[in-house]
Amino acid sequence: MASGSFSFKQFTIYQDRCIFKVGTDGVLLGAYADVSDIKTILDIGTGTGLIALMLAQRSEAEITAIEPDLNSFEQACNNVRQSNWSHRIRVINTDLQNFMTESQQFDLIITNPPYFIDSLKNPDPGKAAARHNVTLNNIDLLRGISGLLTDNGRAQVIMPYAEGSILIAEAHESGLYCNDILKIKPLPSNEVRRLIITFSRKRNKTTEKFLTIEHGKRHEFTQEYIDLTKDFYLKF
Repeated sequence: MASGSFSFKQFTIYQDRCIFKVGTDGVLLGAYADVSDIKTILDIGTGTGLIALMLAQRSEAEITAIEPDLNSFEQACNNVRQSNWSHRIRVINTDLQNFMTESQQFDLIITNPPYFIDSLKNPDPGKAAARHNVTLNNIDLLRGISGLLTDNGRAQVIMPYAEGSILIAEAHESGLYCNDILKIKPLPSNEVRRLIITFSRKRNKTTEKFLTIEHGKRHEFTQEYIDLTKDFYLKF
């Protein structure tokens, strides 16, 4: 997926200045996110603006997208301006910790956050910040979600299995409870590699769902993956 631009059915992402490009994690989260009965959305770490644009396509919500990296912020602004939903998406050059000073709350908070905890950090400081939790750790992320989420709102996060399991355990201390988990496998024979976790302030029984992306061969996609992403990918 890494190239100067990536075209979807209803918008194009230009990404030559962004630290990280369009990837499967972002597409999965943008396609799976529950936008029912949602009026306001916060996208934490919007990067290229991909998830914000996907949610604008899927809903009528007013969307705020925050991005601390200046180059990614400027490119996200350009991607939003060239879309059909620029009147509903506000992009702000800030991190979550500083954005917490705003008093607005959101019905849906969504993020594909930096998640690597103990692994070797990328020597590029920008890439390290975008993928390792050196600038946004779990405590700050959960504190931000708790402070910015409406009473009946929900937050949805995509993470690797191990890091996501840690986040679920830590969320209880912030008054956030896991209501839904989508467990994602690249192939049927693989272990679960990614989790899309849905949090809310309500303590409900957790619902588990499963998604496999490909059949036994690369680029032979399962029907469930096609059904989830067909409104976006040109190839489906």
